[in-house]
Amino acid sequence: MSARDFLDKIEPHFTNGGKYEKYFGLYEMVDTFLYTPPTVTRGATHIRDGNDLKRTMTFVVIATFFCVLMAIYNTGYQANHAMEVMGAKQVSNWRDWFMWFGYNPMNPLANIMHGALYFFPVYIVTLAVGGVWEVLFATVRGHEVNEGFLVSSMLYALILPPDIPLWQVGLGISFGIVIGKEVFGGTGKNFLNPALTGRAFLYFAYPAAMTGDSVWVAVDGYTAATPLGLAANGGLEAVYEANYSWIKSFLGFEPGCLGETSTLACLIGAAFLLYTRIASYRIMGGVFLGMAGTSILFNVIGSDTNPMFSIPWYWHLTMGGFAFGMVYMATDPVSAAMTNTGRWIFGCLVGFMTVLIRVVNPAFPEGIMLAILFSNMFAPIIDYFVMQANIRRRMKRHA
Repeated sequence: MSARDFLDKIEPHFTNGGKYEKYFGLYEMVDTFLYTPPTVTRGATHIRDGNDLKRTMTFVVIATFFCVLMAIYNTGYQANHAMEVMGAKQVSNWRDWFMWFGYNPMNPLANIMHGALYFFPVYIVTLAVGGVWEVLFATVRGHEVNEGFLVSSMLYALILPPDIPLWQVGLGISFGIVIGKEVFGGTGKNFLNPALTGRAFLYFAYPAAMTGDSVWVAVDGYTAATPLGLAANGGLEAVYEANYSWIKSFLGFEPGCLGETSTLACLIGAAFLLYTRIASYRIMGGVFLGMAGTSILFNVIGSDTNPMFSIPWYWHLTMGGFAFGMVYMATDPVSAAMTNTGRWIFGCLVGFMTVLIRVVNPAFPEGIMLAILFSNMFAPIIDYFVMQANIRRRMKRHA
């Protein structure tokens, strides 16, 4: 049976008053993702573009494709490499049942299989738990489940450590969906990014599972610092001594969160989002300029005690989750600034705060998450002052 035949068979249960219609928007979500949508968003909400909410969210999910591939491969590669260093022959959990290609880090199939056994459980739990909350709120409010959750679930899964306990995955997405979005009215009404909200909750509630050298490689008893962590303690000398080159960091073959390590994969997604006009080039450009300008300023100031002052901008670009945050998180059209000028200011604020947190705060080497959440809170104020400035300028021009 083809996917089209399957959808046609189950359609009566989801449409025309079917018994599942009031609970799920599943049929519309699957049909929209695979085919041209039969319906569009109700109401005159899209005043500049015929592209509706369903297609917009679908494009964002498609843009994460290479990040997902890299998340699977690099997670498996890091785990297999760690096992080779430790001399381990197999893992002592259920994943060993599926490792038909062995644990050789030079075998791409072994890396893909091992990485998939970490990524997909995290993503499945995210979909299941977050989906329950989405359906619950949609049922109570009487509206359908939309594709906004598909984006939040994918981004949330990609910014988690590879071996995070699955119960924490469910707890974090629950906080992100309920507190970060649904209590404010749902998709389009939240002022914070739901995926980052859930991630921030886990970071402050369970810091031992979200940071530290033992969480980035999915092998028990193995520790490995990220290039950003190494730079925070010993500068670029420590990064080079650990055998990390800039090109290696750019490609993403380093410990880190599931989908954040590869700057190349993020830039491919950025190109797609910019081509389809889903993401704002002003926000991306502002984030980059804010990061580059602030890092150059710290390079000029210098420090004898803080090695992060000497990190150049092109290393900030590839270290940690900066590229992922710049492309997928900062450009969230709901929680970011809305005006064109405001988007430049918002982006520059994100880039500035990222480097400021990385360099000045010794206890928190990664800054992009907090920088985006901080800037989200100021986005309405930025838009307000931009609009007021436009009003004053027009009044002077036509006085």
